[in-house]
Amino acid sequence: MLQSNTIDISRIWIVVPTFNNKDTVFYVASECRKRIQHVLVVDDGSTDVNVENLFSDTDIIVLRHEKNLGKGMAIRTALQYLRSRDADFMFTIDADGQHHPEDIERFIPLLKPDSSAIIIGARDFNSPDIPGRSRFGRAFSNFWLHLETGCTINDSQSGFRVYPVKYFSQMKVSGRYYDFEIEVLTRAAWSGLELNQVPVQVLYSPAVSKTSSFRPFRDNLRIALMHARLVGRRLLPLPYPELVKRSRKERSINFVVHPVKLLKVLLKENATPIGLAFSAAMGMFLGVLPLISVHIVVVVYVAARLHLNKVMALGTQNLCAPPFVPIACAELGHFMLYKRWLSDVTWKTVFGEIPKRLLEWLVGSLILAPVLAVIVGAVVFFIARAIQKKSNIYATQ
Repeated sequence: MLQSNTIDISRIWIVVPTFNNKDTVFYVASECRKRIQHVLVVDDGSTDVNVENLFSDTDIIVLRHEKNLGKGMAIRTALQYLRSRDADFMFTIDADGQHHPEDIERFIPLLKPDSSAIIIGARDFNSPDIPGRSRFGRAFSNFWLHLETGCTINDSQSGFRVYPVKYFSQMKVSGRYYDFEIEVLTRAAWSGLELNQVPVQVLYSPAVSKTSSFRPFRDNLRIALMHARLVGRRLLPLPYPELVKRSRKERSINFVVHPVKLLKVLLKENATPIGLAFSAAMGMFLGVLPLISVHIVVVVYVAARLHLNKVMALGTQNLCAPPFVPIACAELGHFMLYKRWLSDVTWKTVFGEIPKRLLEWLVGSLILAPVLAVIVGAVVFFIARAIQKKSNIYATQ
């Protein structure tokens, strides 16, 4: 049994949500019980085995959903139960056997009394056994989490975590399935909670893949829709209620006195290939739209809210300056509305008659903006990735 000099181990619970993991759930929960006294298994409507019977000869507690409600709901059910038991921390670990229960010991030294941090077990993805779709899914999720919060986490999809019950129970989340796990991290960061991580092992094998309840199309769609909701909320100029007050260091005076420092910060922010690509795509998309006289303000606002590279976004937005892009939008919009091209294309007929052309410009821009955004984003991504690879080669020589 684990010991700690800083926290009360008896107030830590391990939660194992399970759905049709008959071959692995008993081993996972039993190994957790060797290290922590309180283990709770939440059976999310399993049909392959009677989970309560599996643990009938142990002191491991089993809660059951009569039907499958989703992993997020299983964790929320566990949270309600733990609140009534005065728990301080709640571990979650997947029941499919991909995590190593002995890695619980890596989390314990990071737990502090009244801690408000969520600690994520960042899985080691260096093994060649890791499926390509898993690598992409993790990178994709990490990128969107950074957009929404500004936090850089290596494994935002990991189900091996520790939640502080006191703060976790005050958060309002809506996700019921795997979308819950990304939503809770985003809303936690908005609420002032820290997101920390610790390296853990991972086992990927045919047996683990077979018992996993993750359904690629359905669950990835749910996750994508959740990210869309979170980005939409992030773009609203409304404060988010803080559960933990964060210290804010005022840096504006330093930036005024040292503009070079400001430039360095702006150039380095979200400077990964995918970050630069998304910044360029966003700048191009907004630059094409008829946001007359407010393009720069809108681009800077969106870039700031989504932690994008402002220099890249403004640079691509400037590519849309008159006359070429607005004329192309007006031409395309005129054709879409009237089934004929605008034959008399002059500065006067386009920009001298803006009220008359505004609808055409808008219609054309809604078609042209996403196309140009994808093209520019792709070009920037491949260029940035090539530069990054070349820099890495030089760095290792």
